[in-house]
Amino acid sequence: MSQTTHSPSSLSQTPWFDEKSESPLLAEYARKLDSFLDVVSDGQVDAVELEAQEKRVVALMRAVEPLLSPEAHETVTRLLCEVTAYDLMNAFYMAGKSRPKTKFVG
Repeated sequence: MSQTTHSPSSLSQTPWFDEKSESPLLAEYARKLDSFLDVVSDGQVDAVELEAQEKRVVALMRAVEPLLSPEAHETVTRLLCEVTAYDLMNAFYMAGKSRPKTKFVG
């Protein structure tokens, strides 16, 4: 999945869930984004790359927000908050898994 722009008539709806497992597919799609692949190619994310990603997110949020009804806006707001909370929890979980399980005794 690249970040190319398509006209609305040429877009098919990208599924959010795996048909068989019903697992979310967003992380899979994110790992295929050109912006993600370019940034992680060196195994590091720096402040400039993180800021560029934030700008892409903000631009998409600004583009989508006026398209939403008040009810859809509230639902999407909750969705974005839950996805953000999940990403933060996952980062904490992964950081905890990478710590040594034994304590250094010197």
